[in-house]
Amino acid sequence: MPYFRDMAQRETSESHSRARAWLRAQARLGRAGSLPIFTYGLAGTLLAVAQAMSVALVLDRALRGDAPGLPIFPLALFALFGVLRAGCMVLADRAAFDAGATARRRLRHDAMSRLLNRGPAALRKNHSADLAGIVVDRIEALDGFFSRYTPATLLAIAGPVLIAFAVALVDPVAALILAGSGLLVPIAMAASGIGAAAATRGQFVAMSRLQARFLDRIRGIATIVLYNRAEDEARALAASADELRVRTMRVLRVAFLSSAALDLTMAFSLVMLALRFGISVLDHRLANPAIAIFVLLVVPEFFAPIRAFSAAYQDRLHATAAAEALAGLPEPEPLPAPAGPIRDVSARALAIAFEDVCLTWDPARGRALDHLSFRVAPGETVVLAGPSGAGKSSILEILLGFVRPDSGRVTINGADIADIVPHALSGLTAWVGQRPMLFAASIRDNIQFARPDATDAEIATAARLARVEDFAADLPAGLDTPIGEGGFGLSGGQAQRVAIARAFLKNAALLLLDEPTAHLDPSTEQEVLDSLRRLAIGRTVVIASHAAAAHAFAGRRLDIRDGRMVSVHVRGVA
Repeated sequence: MPYFRDMAQRETSESHSRARAWLRAQARLGRAGSLPIFTYGLAGTLLAVAQAMSVALVLDRALRGDAPGLPIFPLALFALFGVLRAGCMVLADRAAFDAGATARRRLRHDAMSRLLNRGPAALRKNHSADLAGIVVDRIEALDGFFSRYTPATLLAIAGPVLIAFAVALVDPVAALILAGSGLLVPIAMAASGIGAAAATRGQFVAMSRLQARFLDRIRGIATIVLYNRAEDEARALAASADELRVRTMRVLRVAFLSSAALDLTMAFSLVMLALRFGISVLDHRLANPAIAIFVLLVVPEFFAPIRAFSAAYQDRLHATAAAEALAGLPEPEPLPAPAGPIRDVSARALAIAFEDVCLTWDPARGRALDHLSFRVAPGETVVLAGPSGAGKSSILEILLGFVRPDSGRVTINGADIADIVPHALSGLTAWVGQRPMLFAASIRDNIQFARPDATDAEIATAARLARVEDFAADLPAGLDTPIGEGGFGLSGGQAQRVAIARAFLKNAALLLLDEPTAHLDPSTEQEVLDSLRRLAIGRTVVIASHAAAAHAFAGRRLDIRDGRMVSVHVRGVA
């Protein structure tokens, strides 16, 4: 047990270190957006000092009573400074919004790029709900870090220093009292910040658990109902939601403690200054009441940047917890240095070669591909046969560009796949899997997903070739009939035909099929295979399939076991 505890502590420490390093790097990237906020904030502080001086002059004249009427000039200055200060606040808020929006846009682009570059591999160690929470909630939690915390860090130093300097010009002792009180604030914030960081981290963990549980239960709602577990799962979801509530309230409690500490510090400074000026009045040493009024008026302004920093410090704690998840996103597969320039491949007939390829997903489970070598001639159909886990899908993932082999070489028309432009590789390939992903849209939109610029005539042709029209004609709106997420409303065979129509529409030179007829009844399987044979004409085809479907295609069949090729068969269509 101590060993596993030490391992967990070490992983937590490494996670915190990665998060801090990631935040520092992001802060440097967002520094340009923080400068306008800091500039407007500092200008607002200067105007606040000028306003305090104007009010002090008005009140001093009123207290002396040596001149009748209102002092017009100081009042006019006060109003002018107030208008300018309000303008600075508006500009600062606008700049803060822009800085936060720019940072969130950059982070979401980076996160999505990393996930899309990994493809399905990104889901091997991360639940889809966790990834959705990271891209949406965690990045949203970083808004305050860029729009408030980063500029507040600078203003919390520059603002009080500026005011202390202004006070020192009229009363050095009062400036020392303000400076001493200001130095007490970081101590109080550090004491509360440790607990707030842990509470915020726990809040994000509870939120991720709730999201993952909710998404899983929504996906499996039919199973839950059939097994009469609806009430149990509702109670479990309620417990997860209650855990999130408790952890959220814990974060707020710590945040209020930090605010209370700041209020006590400001009250302490006001009491000390009041005592100082009160003693001066009693000793008749206060020659100019305007000085005392000015100093007391600027005390709230002295603590205003610190108060803003204290509020923004919670944003930093949220950002630290969010950064742990973002810094831990799956990194793109390391790309080997290309042997030559990055290439494009545009030939219609494609030749594929695997040369001594090795691939390992998990070292504990051994190699998925073990020194595998084979070639596919242009226009040839090759069936990869073998039991589950033999390595068939790993071959397809390499050809799709989702993963790079650990060693060996994969070429397309003689070009190393690592040297081919990713966009070009995607354009060369059409893929049909065993569970096609259909979106909540119309059948036409799902087919058009393969080529957004396709015309209605091209979509209709693809639908006809894939025999989508056979069942679409009986639907209320034909191809424009809406379907639910995951193809809800269509049978398995109908959904597979829509996926085949996508491949027809894309008209790619390389066709990859991964168990395309799994989970289909024999009659539907035969219909789908007829469409696939029509799709395979004139293309280079690689099929990972069980034995029954393999007999439907002419060409070579490569039998694969444990990542190695054990035999080759050449056959015609049965």
